[in-house]
Amino acid sequence: MNQTTPRPDDPAFTALWEAHRRRMLDLAFRMLLHFPDAEDVVQEAFARLARTDLVGIDDPEAWLVVVTSRLCLDKLRARRRRPTDGLDLVDDPFDPHAPDPSNRVALVDNVSMAMHALLERLSPAERTSFVLHDVFQYPFEEVATIVGRSAASCRQLASRARRTLRAESASGRFPVDSALHRQVSERFIEACIGGDLEGLLVLLDPAVEGKGDTVPGVAVGAAEVAPGILRYLGPPASPTLLHLPVGDRIGIVALRGRRVLALVLLTIEDGLVVHVDALAGPGPRAVVSAALGLR
Repeated sequence: MNQTTPRPDDPAFTALWEAHRRRMLDLAFRMLLHFPDAEDVVQEAFARLARTDLVGIDDPEAWLVVVTSRLCLDKLRARRRRPTDGLDLVDDPFDPHAPDPSNRVALVDNVSMAMHALLERLSPAERTSFVLHDVFQYPFEEVATIVGRSAASCRQLASRARRTLRAESASGRFPVDSALHRQVSERFIEACIGGDLEGLLVLLDPAVEGKGDTVPGVAVGAAEVAPGILRYLGPPASPTLLHLPVGDRIGIVALRGRRVLALVLLTIEDGLVVHVDALAGPGPRAVVSAALGLR
């Protein structure tokens, strides 16, 4: 599907597309864990918005969240009725004989596959309630209007999903994305999108280290690392940035269209980024592409 604004000649609509598309894409991906499906859902949500009188919508972002979430819920229910091989990425993502997780590519591969397998075990309503409330902090009263159940029922659905995730986290098989990681990743992405050097610097430890797998050497210090990050992730390059939890680190995927450019891993200590690891080689990009469903 062509990922462009449905009303390119309408400045007001284009502004809404630019302001909200990335967040809707992030929401759809976290629910579906399949990037092409997430893109299609977001495109359809904006297409529906394009057919709606914007004057009658008080809060376009809230409107988009409801429509995007309901479209995702429909897809999740359809998957339950018609499971596809595309999501059955491995027979056992928790295979004890898997490659050494100290290998960065293997880590991304193993955790991503585990995340797919685990969330597929949740019912569509459990998954939707959990992602909307626990990940995106929407109140259960709003979640209820999307899921089509009472707020109390959605609270119970999210609780069941949370217990399942925590049980896997306690076993060491599936580290759960923390609220702190979510907050840091959002601020990191927003700073990159806006080319906000100061906003990025406040997220970095003064002694942060940055390295990549395609360039030699290690950058040391926030004043050196931050401009390098913006050079590749900020304007004018401006790739699409997507949050992908990877073990106990934050993963930021940079994409151009449906092509993965890099995976940036952020290590957090005491609320600050202490290490930035940019993986842009063919191996990591292929693994991330597979994890996103871009094969």
